[in-house]
Amino acid sequence: MASPTMTPPAPRPPHRSIAGPVVLILMGVLFLLGTMGILEIHRLASLFARFWPALLILWGVLKLIEYEQAKRAGQQARGIGVGGVFLMLFLIMAGLIATQASRLNWKNIGEHIQIGDDEDFNEIFGGSTFNYSDELSQEIPAGSALHVNDDRGTITVNVADGKTVKVSVRKKVRAEKEQDADSYNSKTKPQLTVVDKVVTLDANVHGAGDKSVTTDMDIYVPSNTALMITSSRGDVTIAGLSSNVEINHHRGEININDHTGNISLNLNRSAARLGQVKGDVTIQGRANEVAVEDVDGAVHLNGEFYESVRLVRVSKTVSFHSSRTDMEFSRLDGRLDLDSGDLRADSLLGPMHLTTRSKDISLEGLSGDLRLEDSNGRVEVGLHKPGSIQIENRKGDVQVTIPPNTAMKVDARTHQGEIESDFDEIKVDNRNRESSASGSIGTNGPPLRLNCEKGAIEIRKGTVAVVAPPVPPTPPAAPKPGKPAKSLPAPKAKPVESEN
Repeated sequence: MASPTMTPPAPRPPHRSIAGPVVLILMGVLFLLGTMGILEIHRLASLFARFWPALLILWGVLKLIEYEQAKRAGQQARGIGVGGVFLMLFLIMAGLIATQASRLNWKNIGEHIQIGDDEDFNEIFGGSTFNYSDELSQEIPAGSALHVNDDRGTITVNVADGKTVKVSVRKKVRAEKEQDADSYNSKTKPQLTVVDKVVTLDANVHGAGDKSVTTDMDIYVPSNTALMITSSRGDVTIAGLSSNVEINHHRGEININDHTGNISLNLNRSAARLGQVKGDVTIQGRANEVAVEDVDGAVHLNGEFYESVRLVRVSKTVSFHSSRTDMEFSRLDGRLDLDSGDLRADSLLGPMHLTTRSKDISLEGLSGDLRLEDSNGRVEVGLHKPGSIQIENRKGDVQVTIPPNTAMKVDARTHQGEIESDFDEIKVDNRNRESSASGSIGTNGPPLRLNCEKGAIEIRKGTVAVVAPPVPPTPPAAPKPGKPAKSLPAPKAKPVESEN
C-alpha cells in the first residue's frame, strides 16, 4: 500500500515592513516640533543637514532586525519595495542639498543679493517682525570724532547745538515669538562709548548671533564733529555738517547735502548723491549710480561704476579712473554725464586727458588743451577757447567744431575714410584709402591734430563763440524726520561689461 504524499506547508506571507513608517513618524515628530514653535525652523533645518544620514542608518537597522526575525520564524523577509525606494531617494537628495546649503556662506551671499524687504522675507521664511525703540545720550569733548558701525540699518546724521551726541534708535527684530524677540533685543542694545576724543557708536546688530536684527539710528551731533561711518544694507543721510566725513558702505544709498569739509566714500555696490559741498570729494570702490553737484573743491573717482555718473559744477580738478576710462581736467562749469556707452560734457576747462574705449564722446564748450583717445565710438568736440588739441580715434568718426575768429593750425589724417572741412584755408586730399588735410586758420594758432582709423573726419565752423549755459542746480530732497532721503532709484544689477 503506497504511503500518502506529504505536502509541505505553504510559507507564511512576509510581515509588512515597519522601517518606512518609523522613519516617517520620526520626521513627522521633528516637523511638528518646528511648526509648534518648540524647535525653531532654521534649527530644524540645521539638524537635518547634519544628521540626515542617521535616518538611513536607522532604516537599515530596522530592515536588518526584520530580516533576522523572519529568518527565525521561517518566513520570507520583505524587501524595500517601490515606495521605500522613492522615500530613500528623496531622503538622499534632500539631505545632500541641505548639507551643501548649510556649507554656503549665507551672510556673504546676502551681502551681494537683495531679497526684497523684511516683510517679504518674513512672508517667505516665516516669523514675525517686532519693533523696539531706544534713546542714547553722551556729552563729548570739543573737536571729537564719531565712529559709527551699523551692519544693517539706516543712519541719519543731523546737526545739534551743544556738546552732546544724541541717538534715537528704531529696531526691528525677526523671531518666531515675542519672547524670543525680547531676548534678541536685550542682546543687541546699541553701545555709545567715549575714549579721549574718539566717540564710538556701535549698533551691535550681531549681539544675538545670526538672528535678523535691523537698527535704524537718527544721530544728532555738533556741526564740527568728524565722522567715520561703516554701514551696509541701509541708507546714510548727512546734512549741514562742517567736518570731514569718511564712509565705508555696502549696498545702499548715501545722501550728503550742504556740507563743509572733505568727503571720502569707499563703496561696494552702493549709490551716492552729493550736493553743495565745500571741500574735496573722493569716491572709490564699486559703485552704482553716482551724482555730484556744486563742489567747491576737487572730485576724484577711482574704481568701477556700473550705472551712471553725473557731475555738475566742480570748481577744481576732476579725475576719473576705471578699468575702461581714464580722464582728468581742470574744472567743470557745466555738466558731465557718463554711462556704459556715452560720455557727454559741456563747459569744461582743460588741460583735459581722456582715454576710453567703446564709447561715444560729445564735448561742448571745451576750453584749453585736450588729449583724447577712443576706439569703437564717435567723437564730437565743440571748442570754445581751444589750446593744443590732439584726438585719436580707432574705428569711429571724428567731428570738431571751431568757433569764429579762432586761429588753429590743422593736421588731420584718416585711414579708410574721408575728410570734410568748412574752411577754405584747409587743403583736403581724399584718396582711396588714405586721406589728409592741413592748413592754418588765422595766424599763430595752437595745433589741432586729428588721427582717425576706419572713420571720417569733419572740421566744422561754429556759428557763435559762446559756451553752453550752465545747468541750473537741482539740490537733493530734504530728508523727512526719522527717514533718509530717497533721491535715487533702487540700484539695478548690471553686468560687468557695462562698467564705465
